[in-house]
Amino acid sequence: MNKKIIAILGGTGKEGKGLGYRWAKYGHTVILGSRQAEKAILAANELQELLGGNFHVKGMTNAEAAKLADVIVLTIPYSAHRDMCESIKEYAIGKMVIDVTVPLVPPKVTKVQMPLAGSATMEAKEILGDQVNVAAAFQNISYEHLFGEEKIECDVLVAGDSKNTRETVILLVENAGLVGWDAGPIENSMVLEGLTSILIGLNKKYGSHSAGIKITGLV
Repeated sequence: MNKKIIAILGGTGKEGKGLGYRWAKYGHTVILGSRQAEKAILAANELQELLGGNFHVKGMTNAEAAKLADVIVLTIPYSAHRDMCESIKEYAIGKMVIDVTVPLVPPKVTKVQMPLAGSATMEAKEILGDQVNVAAAFQNISYEHLFGEEKIECDVLVAGDSKNTRETVILLVENAGLVGWDAGPIENSMVLEGLTSILIGLNKKYGSHSAGIKITGLV
């Protein structure tokens, strides 16, 4: 895959920085976005220090990051999801948006609670429109895995608005050193997002922090 500029909005959080670490190591240019440029620059400097070497990580506001990106990744709380999608709509035209958002509703985060649109990803597609390719991915992998160097025993399901969208995102999953599977149309994103609440519940019940999923029987 050609090297891309990947903007991770809400990228100063643990999941965003973890994905940024993986993609920067592959050779993509990563922009960590935040509402405050200073916070994004600090997170980018921390990630650059962790990576060492000649890797490309920058920090700027969410809007600035979205403008420059080839691929936009949303790693934001659901409470900020609609406003974020509205604010980047003009910058997302003709681009790929990967939605990592899960519609968790505290305090009952172990209960699956989908928005009226069907899922956060479907809501993003509804707002961003047909000129933007939208996919759901990475909802079910713990950030704790992303900063490690060992093989991750957790797969990534990808649901998106077209076959080409899903194929492109699966390549980016593989660039991050993970195994991706085509989970079908964007409507299936409600299952991907809902699984997160189940995994949170399993972590709580069994005293873990990194429950994930693994697809078997296909290869």
